[in-house]
Amino acid sequence: MKKQVSIMPCLDMLNGRVVKGVHFVDIKDAGDPVECAKAYCRAGADELALLDITATVENRPTMLEVVKKVAEATTVPFTVGGGISDIASAASVLGAGASKISTSSAAFRKPGIIKDMVNEFGPERVTIAIDVDVNKAMPSGYEVYIDGGRTATGTDAIEWAKKVDSYGVSVILPTSKAGDGARSGYDIGVITAMANACTADIVASGGAGKLEHFLEAIEAGATVLLAASVFHFHIIDIGQLKSYLKSNGINIK
Repeated sequence: MKKQVSIMPCLDMLNGRVVKGVHFVDIKDAGDPVECAKAYCRAGADELALLDITATVENRPTMLEVVKKVAEATTVPFTVGGGISDIASAASVLGAGASKISTSSAAFRKPGIIKDMVNEFGPERVTIAIDVDVNKAMPSGYEVYIDGGRTATGTDAIEWAKKVDSYGVSVILPTSKAGDGARSGYDIGVITAMANACTADIVASGGAGKLEHFLEAIEAGATVLLAASVFHFHIIDIGQLKSYLKSNGINIK
């Protein structure tokens, strides 16, 4: 039996509003996070991601009031990321009602916190996000970026994913900087390489623009399909996507 695939709209937040950019810049407003979350639950989303996109670079914690309001409004599990840098900040986000936490830059800077979080909260509640961009100088051709895609690290993305996987996390979320918001397709090379190298579930993120892109990501090894602009702006609706995937033999939630 093939693994079930889930659909995960992503709410990128800036100043308490849902926004969407292209290549991590050119930000547009896309609505109120609570109303967006409610609408996605009604539309059939399997889970949600809520990412406070400037928390890390502004050196502040995630907006807990927004997390609490979304928790009250949602009927599906949701993952919160942005500004989660240690056990205390993770615990406060989970305490505000999030189902899972996601961390990226802090995990890269202090990999020991990955193991600490897995031990403290359980592997199923810890997601490690990895922003990547193409760099032919890297063994895999992909480099890790941190600080919301602003800072190159000189680290090979697939080697970092393997290290993350060794700590026992349940989900790895790679986002292609080149693909983000471009609607030109997920970076299949990243998904394939991480799915082959890791035991964690791999989230496809960054670049969905048409129905076929989601199917390509599943065929590459992704089990969670994350998208933002195509859902926010009704280019693709979740019911339509689920029907399409089912018609292609995918075991969808």
